[in-house]
Amino acid sequence: MALSGMRGLSVFISEIRNCQNKEQERLRVDKELGNIRTRFKNEKGLTPYEKKKYVWKMLYIFMLGYDVDFGHMEAVSLISAPKYPEKQVGYLVTSCLLNENHDFLRLAINTVRNDIIGRNETFQCLALTLVGNIGGREFAESLAPDVQKLLISSSCRPLVKKKAALCLLRLVRKNPDVVNVDGWSDRMAQLLDERNVGVLTSSMSLFVSLVSNNHEAYWSCLPKCVKVLERLARNQDVPQEYTYYGIPSPWLQVKTLRALQYFPTIEDPNTRRALFEVLQRVLMGTDVVKNVNKNNASHAVLFEALALVMHLDAEKEMMSQCVALLGKFIAVREPNIRYLGLENMTRMLMVTDVQDIIKRHQAQIITSLKDPDISIRRRALDLLYAMCDTSNAKDIVEELLQYLGTAEFAMREELALKAAILAEKFAPDLSWYVDVILQLIDKAGDFVSDDIWFRVVQFVTNNEDLQPYAALKAREYLDKPAIHETMMKVSAYLLGEYSHLLARRPGCSPKEIFGIIHEKLPTVSTPTISILLSTYAKILMHSQPPDPELQNQIWAIFSKYETSIDAEIQQRAVEYFTLSKKGAALMDILAEMPKFPERESSLIKKAEDTEADTAELSAIKSRAQQQASNALVVTGQQPTNEPLQVTQLGMVKIPSINMENNHVDQEVAQTNGITGDVEPQNADILGDLLSPLAIEGPPGVSGTETLSEDGALALAPVGEQENAIKPIVDIVERFHALCVNDSGVLYEDPYVQIGIKAEWRGHQGRLVLFLGNKTTSSLDAVQAVILPPSHMKLELSSVPEIIPPRSQVQCPLEVVNLRPSRDVAVLDFSYKFGTNLVDNKLRIPAVLNKFFQPITLSAEEFFPQWRSLAAPPLKLQEVVRGVRPMSLGEMANLLNSLRLIVSPGLDPNANNLVASTTFYSESTRSMLCLVRIETDPADRTQLRMTVASGDPTLTLELKEFIKEQLISIPTASKPPVPQQPQPTTQPISSSDPGALLAGLL
Repeated sequence: MALSGMRGLSVFISEIRNCQNKEQERLRVDKELGNIRTRFKNEKGLTPYEKKKYVWKMLYIFMLGYDVDFGHMEAVSLISAPKYPEKQVGYLVTSCLLNENHDFLRLAINTVRNDIIGRNETFQCLALTLVGNIGGREFAESLAPDVQKLLISSSCRPLVKKKAALCLLRLVRKNPDVVNVDGWSDRMAQLLDERNVGVLTSSMSLFVSLVSNNHEAYWSCLPKCVKVLERLARNQDVPQEYTYYGIPSPWLQVKTLRALQYFPTIEDPNTRRALFEVLQRVLMGTDVVKNVNKNNASHAVLFEALALVMHLDAEKEMMSQCVALLGKFIAVREPNIRYLGLENMTRMLMVTDVQDIIKRHQAQIITSLKDPDISIRRRALDLLYAMCDTSNAKDIVEELLQYLGTAEFAMREELALKAAILAEKFAPDLSWYVDVILQLIDKAGDFVSDDIWFRVVQFVTNNEDLQPYAALKAREYLDKPAIHETMMKVSAYLLGEYSHLLARRPGCSPKEIFGIIHEKLPTVSTPTISILLSTYAKILMHSQPPDPELQNQIWAIFSKYETSIDAEIQQRAVEYFTLSKKGAALMDILAEMPKFPERESSLIKKAEDTEADTAELSAIKSRAQQQASNALVVTGQQPTNEPLQVTQLGMVKIPSINMENNHVDQEVAQTNGITGDVEPQNADILGDLLSPLAIEGPPGVSGTETLSEDGALALAPVGEQENAIKPIVDIVERFHALCVNDSGVLYEDPYVQIGIKAEWRGHQGRLVLFLGNKTTSSLDAVQAVILPPSHMKLELSSVPEIIPPRSQVQCPLEVVNLRPSRDVAVLDFSYKFGTNLVDNKLRIPAVLNKFFQPITLSAEEFFPQWRSLAAPPLKLQEVVRGVRPMSLGEMANLLNSLRLIVSPGLDPNANNLVASTTFYSESTRSMLCLVRIETDPADRTQLRMTVASGDPTLTLELKEFIKEQLISIPTASKPPVPQQPQPTTQPISSSDPGALLAGLL
């Protein structure tokens, strides 16, 4: 910016930078905007210098992030000024403040056109820059022909041509139906003959855009592109200013290589030979050096050349050379280069037949699975998955299983899924497949979706020779003192169907099988109990005539669960108890499952479809349409704990609530056609035990001080500390914002900024704390200690004692939710600035709703669960007063933001809301939660709330949690926080607070 002589602007910028906090800055900006508005009202008294100065100030204020909703006309009027300084600011401010649909732009079209067709090259560049930045439809209709004439004009200097090419590129991209480029093949060929490298680079950008839409029209330009590459490869006539670390114009090389990938083939043998000579030179001349900038430039050219080699399906020898080069890359220390090597190896596997060559690097790829960088680990996993076949499947799957035990949970679900698919596709025998899946469940049960063990059941059911082996392996896993619940499900199912095949083996009699399964019953959740009841019935059926002692034990269990609060368990217990008294007829009623129809696994079919589609894509299309690396992930977002349910006839029934995975049950079972009763539309089904809505009763105490199981306050707010150094924004506001968002700023003062970025899955979470030093001096004695509540396990990585000036450190925090509770963890964060210690206690937003997984239920799924949870303590109701007045839509948005998904239409009363979610903890696993809120249209400050779940503690905690969100929590209710010795000095001012870390989160 040419700001010399504009003292008022310089003073204003200095004053803004000297503001100690955001509020001071806002006051100064408001004052200046008021002054500018007043001066603009009396525009006749403004000199061109003053108008220019005020418009510059408007631009600076806009760049600070403040709205500037006036002065646009003054900025546009400066475009027609005769002198460069005024015209420059007019063009610049107009392009920044106005969008393409602004009415004021129409006033400037004629002035802009006059500058474009005029003879002043400086004004031409200003006008082209404005048009290119805005790129509106009216500009394209009015000015595109003039821009095209400039580009092909022989009298224009290279500077103007470069601007014209980039301006036309923007217009073509933004308005392809308006800009006429028909018949431009000859003109583009003429531009590609340009000797000026700058003009040629801009023209090549335009050519890439044109050829991507219609390569057929530009075949004549293909030899020109190859000649450009030859010229650059031989470094012919490339000026020094376009040579970057000894590489002739790497930007132009990359654009040219990319343009060639839009042509399906190169038929001319001379052109093809010349191109492959250039590619050979690139492959041979690229190596890893110590200079990072040179590496970046040379590798940009190299990887674009590799993409072109794959696209053109080069000879086997060149492919081998490419793989060998990538093999060197995945062995270097630089993580970015290893990442690119693994990614391009995977891409080569997708489009070419180089699997045997890549197998030579299998050991190094497996080593990359243990890389500290998770991005590299993911690329290594993708590559191993892609290169696996029958010859190396055992080695790769065993490595994946071994790595599964130490992998972080962010990767375990993908690891388990891919290992299961590989085991199924390339299993040398089915017993090995069973071993792999059982090991998967044993090592990573939380991350093994139900469809994986459903598939094992399908294989075992359809292969009689496999049944004794599978039952024996299931029996062996049950000997472990603690096994995952998914292992309990598959073992119980297999032993229920096939334990009679092991009767002659020691420890495998019906009584012993029953005993070892039954001792695990107290440790499993409600859905798994349903499978165990079916297993007991099967064991009793297979042991006909039954052992009286065994029969009495199983009957006692059936009798116990006949009064279960869970409708599914109660139904099974009643039916099995009755059926088991039928004697020999039980053998026919509970016969073994019939064989499943032979069909391909849905996961494998999806994998093969993806591979087939990708193989047909060229390298450039695969870049544009590239699928995510985990394209094989099943539809459901979270693994479900719903069981296989057996009806009266021994058939398997789809559960009433299926956690988004209804298609999975069809892999395993046939339905019996039994559905729930359809309720009348006008009935108050949800009211069940409730009286008509009349919100009366004694006033309830606020739920903000409810005691948890251990006597501590369920919500322990941490107040602001009495430090001399105050936070820029209220700590409580930041905490509440992070309760509904997964990233943001937790705390900020003039010297420190603490940001959080979080990822939640099931009952586990991973947070990253970003500790940033905003000052130009080091922060010393930095300490960060987590004070965890009793219901949660937290592990914070080590925090450095010193944070260097204007730098940021990242500290991962692992969270495991053990049981439902509203208590929150506290971060005790302190640091020393100079000789003064600053200490703050900050609540960590690992709150109850972070462990919710949203679920939307239909009426057929919701009502059976609502009825089964009929009374306290599983269903609790309370009249809540003091609710913040809000509309029904605002309340629904609030619940949705807390991951309590509102299901419209379930409640016949339009003033009521019904919501549902799934809660995850280590003790409950997945637990369905149901909520009904009945509002009083005449008084929005009170409502009646009913909450239901399968766990009494969860029901209470969820009710209190929702109540806290609905009412206003007074500041006085916060418990006092022990204070630390406070610093006595005043805050040290820093320029541009927050500028260092802005945008890092």
